[in-house]
Amino acid sequence: MKASHRIAWFFTLSVIVCAALGGVYGQRVEATINDDAGSEKAVAENLNAFAKVFTLVEQNYADPVNPDHAIFGPENNNTLGAIPSMLHTLDPHSNFFDAATYARLRETEEGQYYGVGMKILSVPLKGGQWTTTVTEPMPGSPAFRAGIRPGDLLLKIDGHPTLDMDGEMVAKRLKGPKGTVVQVTVSREGYDNPLDVTLTRGQITGLSVDNSFLIRPGVGYVHIATFSETTSDEMTDALKKLGEGSLKGLILDLRGNPGGVVQTAVGVADHFLDKHQLIVYHRGRNSSERRYFAKSDGKGTYPIVVIIDHGTASAAEIVTGALQDHDRALVIGETSFGKGLVQTPYNLSEGTGLLLTTAHYYTPSGRLIQRNYDNVSLYDYMYAHVQGPAPHAEVHHTDGGREVFGGAGLAPDIQVSEPAYNRVEGELVAAGSCSDFLLCGPFYEFSRYYLGTHKTVERDFRPDEQVVQAFRGYLAQQGVMLSDQEVQDNLPFIDEHLREVTVGIVYGEDQALAMTAKNDFLVQKAIDSLAQSADLISRSKAYRTSLRSANRPPG
Repeated sequence: MKASHRIAWFFTLSVIVCAALGGVYGQRVEATINDDAGSEKAVAENLNAFAKVFTLVEQNYADPVNPDHAIFGPENNNTLGAIPSMLHTLDPHSNFFDAATYARLRETEEGQYYGVGMKILSVPLKGGQWTTTVTEPMPGSPAFRAGIRPGDLLLKIDGHPTLDMDGEMVAKRLKGPKGTVVQVTVSREGYDNPLDVTLTRGQITGLSVDNSFLIRPGVGYVHIATFSETTSDEMTDALKKLGEGSLKGLILDLRGNPGGVVQTAVGVADHFLDKHQLIVYHRGRNSSERRYFAKSDGKGTYPIVVIIDHGTASAAEIVTGALQDHDRALVIGETSFGKGLVQTPYNLSEGTGLLLTTAHYYTPSGRLIQRNYDNVSLYDYMYAHVQGPAPHAEVHHTDGGREVFGGAGLAPDIQVSEPAYNRVEGELVAAGSCSDFLLCGPFYEFSRYYLGTHKTVERDFRPDEQVVQAFRGYLAQQGVMLSDQEVQDNLPFIDEHLREVTVGIVYGEDQALAMTAKNDFLVQKAIDSLAQSADLISRSKAYRTSLRSANRPPG
């Protein structure tokens, strides 16, 4: 949006707000509460004060002022403008988005677009140039089928060098109408010459249900990464492939799920609950209460264990709270994030958008999902989670009479954390530049090097002694020295990580995640807890039956 247009829009909005306060609501407010009239006058005076301050700054500041940046905030920068700063005084989640960011947000919610299906990372270099690396070709996408791998350096798109393109420009060139062709040139470690790859664009569905398989005979495992507009349908399809009618148990992994589209969270919960059972409700100051109920009887009576952590938020908490409150699932892991604010999108001029908190979400038992954010910095709210069980700010009861806790995120039924790394494991993980060993760090870098010389591996690849020693040599070059005893003591950890990352690079991240899940401590704990979940369902049914009998009038 051009600066002149955006500034004009902002001051026009200010005038409209002042006029609306005095004109539309003035007569009603004057007839009821005089304090409201005073509040309206204060708003008008504050807007006028802001306009005066902004004018003084623009006319007298030592350097030229970019009004676009001052009011809306510069793009690709953590600095906040006047409007985003104002919104952040309300709560941590209300926000203003420029046109590009708002378009990406909508694309993520819709869960599909036309392109080649590769996730990229663009990093600025000195002199204003950029380097772009493929972080993941999405499973089943044109990029994946054509053999694009994580770590490939993107050199050209249709002959145009990418050094002069930032991430937005690269993504724009890769997207296009279905069936059109784009040629990319990549550099890959271990290959002497760049590789030219021709890709035919197709519909890319960013799978939110990114992993589902039978982790044991009769026991399904499903991981939901986020909630897009397609998640409910994806979940139904995944369960069909698992043979839902014969399942003896289900592990539903919601760790790290930041939420998303609420309607699909309702759809996922609906899949497991009985008809007319309450899933979630919300209400706000100017938002009338709305309740969401299950519309169809739950499919299957198999026990469910839900795994959550501090990264489980929003829509993922809605699913967790509904299944827990109705005793349909046992919840294990860590206390959830605690994001229970209803964000209403408002489309503004020239493609920009506003997400404004208009209500709060509550679980069926009445638990407030939202964590307190008063007198807490944005950084601490987002990242500095309290270790261990959350305080029991609210106590409510499930259908079966169990106590459940809310008001500070959702507390699991069984508090379980990942085992701490030992010194060597921690050193290997910390040696990477991010926390995900599938995308960076020594395991990832070595696997790229290994595949540069061996080109590929079989799906059942397992590192032998020669591979382990080569990895040890690579670590030594990076300044990480391991003794013979340290390698032997940590061999299972090293073997598993090398196998998962190497297979994942060649056959897709979903394959790596499946391997990771099978070796995951919490997943194993969830499997062991299925019997407890089954007992929970039985006791809840018996409890509800006894209540109905006690309330039945004498016949």
